[in-house]
Amino acid sequence: MKISVWDTYVKRTDGKTMHFDILVPSTIKNEHAVYNYGQEYLKKKPFETDSLTSKECRFCHIEEAPEDIERKILEQGYYILEMENCF
Repeated sequence: MKISVWDTYVKRTDGKTMHFDILVPSTIKNEHAVYNYGQEYLKKKPFETDSLTSKECRFCHIEEAPEDIERKILEQGYYILEMENCF
């Protein structure tokens, strides 16, 4: 499965910046759908963050998904790859 990678940086209220990628099927072209996935993810966090908009989340590139990530995308429609200050 080819996936689109959306590079995302969101400020936490404690001053740290979260860095994560939102991975979606490459057939999804609606950026607002991607932002909604990001907002859904942020709501599950135990800390508060700033909002997620086109300023914080940008399309980066398309790549082939590893099997485990593809499986998760098929289950929930997207996958979040956490990189910095996501915990």
